Amino acid sequence: MKKFVNNDAISAIIRTDHHDPFQILGCHPIESDGKKAVVVRAFLPDAAAAQVVDFKKGQRYKMEKLDPAGFFEALIQDYQEPFPYRLGTEYANGAVTEFYDSYSFAPTLGELDLYLFNEGNHQASYEKLGSHLQVIKYFDISLGGISFAVWAPNAKRVSVVGDFNSWDGRRHVMRSMGSSGVFELFVPGLQLGENYKFEVRFQNGALAEKSDPFAFYTEVRPKTASKIYDISGYDWKDKEWMSNRPNRNWRKEAVSIYEVHLGSWMRVPEEGNRFLTYRELAPKLATYIQKMGYTHIELLPITEHPLDASWGYQVTGYFAPTSRFGCPKDFMYFVDYFHQKGIGIVLDWVPAHFPKDWHGLAKFDGTALYEHSDPRLGEHKDWDTLIFNFGRNEVKNFLISSALFWLDKYHLDGIRVDAVASMLYLDYSRKHGEWIPNKFGGRENLEAIEFIKYMNSILYEKFPGIMTIAEESTAFAGVSKPCFMNGLGFGFKWNMGWMHDTLSYFEKDSIYRKFHHDLLTFPLIYAFHENFISVLSHDEVVHGKRSVLNKMPGDFWQKFANNRLLFAFMWTMPGKKLLFMGSDLGQWNEWNANQSLDWHLLGFEPHNGLNRLVQQLNRLYRSEPALYQRDNEDTGFEWIDFGDADSSIISWIRKGEDPSQLMLFVANFTPVPRQGFRLGAPREGYYREVLNTDSEYYFGSNMGNSGGVSSQTVPWQNRPYSLEINLPPLAVLGFKLS
Repeated sequence: MKKFVNNDAISAIIRTDHHDPFQILGCHPIESDGKKAVVVRAFLPDAAAAQVVDFKKGQRYKMEKLDPAGFFEALIQDYQEPFPYRLGTEYANGAVTEFYDSYSFAPTLGELDLYLFNEGNHQASYEKLGSHLQVIKYFDISLGGISFAVWAPNAKRVSVVGDFNSWDGRRHVMRSMGSSGVFELFVPGLQLGENYKFEVRFQNGALAEKSDPFAFYTEVRPKTASKIYDISGYDWKDKEWMSNRPNRNWRKEAVSIYEVHLGSWMRVPEEGNRFLTYRELAPKLATYIQKMGYTHIELLPITEHPLDASWGYQVTGYFAPTSRFGCPKDFMYFVDYFHQKGIGIVLDWVPAHFPKDWHGLAKFDGTALYEHSDPRLGEHKDWDTLIFNFGRNEVKNFLISSALFWLDKYHLDGIRVDAVASMLYLDYSRKHGEWIPNKFGGRENLEAIEFIKYMNSILYEKFPGIMTIAEESTAFAGVSKPCFMNGLGFGFKWNMGWMHDTLSYFEKDSIYRKFHHDLLTFPLIYAFHENFISVLSHDEVVHGKRSVLNKMPGDFWQKFANNRLLFAFMWTMPGKKLLFMGSDLGQWNEWNANQSLDWHLLGFEPHNGLNRLVQQLNRLYRSEPALYQRDNEDTGFEWIDFGDADSSIISWIRKGEDPSQLMLFVANFTPVPRQGFRLGAPREGYYREVLNTDSEYYFGSNMGNSGGVSSQTVPWQNRPYSLEINLPPLAVLGFKLS
């Protein structure tokens, strides 16, 4: 029997060690006995016999078994060039199969795609890498199947494994696309819904099964396989929202965000405490958001993650909504539903680090591919996670593509970037000697800074009207300034300083507050240096920090009064707003990610009153331009009096772009009522009382001013007029000039 391939090549194919299996397998022109012909080779483990099927002519050609492991070859003299064929196999148990040969297809990736990816500028790499349903022109036949592509430049070889090939890495060894480091393969006839991974052979011979970094869908944890899924074809109904979004300028609009963890917002205890699905959550959560008056929700990460306890912050699937709550189109329905109700959605997104789970990105091809090899650059000891190598083009491309993907394919309205401070500083949470300075000897992570700027510039260019938000806890300058002004380019920044100072103040008994008055006033010194969002986030109601209500000092009544005072202070001071779920219910318990919020509390008047106050604050905030138009500008705020530390009282003015849009606020941070309190006023007229957190409607003592007061020509607090008011205990009053 004459062979047209040498034994070394056969052995390399069987060991799956050949550097280019397409050079051996498939259909190849040859010359046999001076005549042109073709030879078809296939590696079919466990097959007893095989045939090449010319299905057009109805001809079958027997393949010779050149090795017992299942290496077959057939010389076909009827053809001089490759032709369309199928492979037929027979097994010892009598089973018979017939299929198109993956090794007879040309690459599904073009040179431009590979060039842009390696350059770091393939902004839609999620359309090329990963798994995709495709129809391929196979000679004059159109064939459907799945194309696979993965970046693993240091791998010895990569195979697609899954249910469809019994997880056997010998059966679908991928084509190496040369110096690009990308491996690809087209598998005709493969169906949607199949589970798969990439089996990667490292240079040292070790094998690892890796989930697809670009997978659109995964198995439900604790399983870790990727799933073939087609995200196209969803019938979006949010045209009105999406067509209006590019015209939005959120700096000049009301932004009140409800931060929510989908897994614990509401569960079904009578069904084993199961999660609600995306489709179940959509109407329930949207109805609540509409009732409460929030403008947006911010989702704690719903990108796929293996560990519930991480709350989503240890991501393994940067292109997959978690399967805990349903499939990708279920999440599209969720977003679509909110947009139809006029509610925006921001995604908590985590580019700072990723977990060490072996099925994920860690040592993906046997080397530090997505991360740094040196732990002084590549490891977060606090979180036991790995840090992305922001200086590597393909890694930047991966992350920017992820951010674009959620705005593009899922219509999300922005991203909140987690742990920005950890990205900006090389010495973040590190001791001396545990970090490596940058090339100038400094502590700034220059590559991460450039990545952030590039990302923000691209997102705002491609999706005007969205918002990017930085969770950044340091005094790094220009976080929310445009890139052309040497800023990082974020639209907004969480005001962590305000949050910590304010909570520290409120936790103190009122008799001691006069000694800490600066905690209230100091944040206004830097309030307009950035486009701030005032936040009371999930991080403040876990790990022994107590719930917001339980942080408040005093007896039962004072706790609720202080909580109402805190919320009103937050909503009427400069800055956009964010409140974590459960806080507007007055939860006594800390947030528990493993159970539903304590919705039963709304059956008790103190909690219901607090909830009604948040509704009123959102309505007031959204209806009064003075409270949002100049949120991030010093021209929108003015102190009346911030120096009365002994009484723990402060007062201020909020102004809109229209000079007639004027509001006065005064806050009493003690339980002492102040009758006949005089408040300076800038203009003459009737001041309508538009906010009183002590109203009985909110479970207050109902001390107030009968709907409003007229100004008096009594100069006070450097103002030409003044108001004589009754100032309730532990309360905020708001007045609008009519």
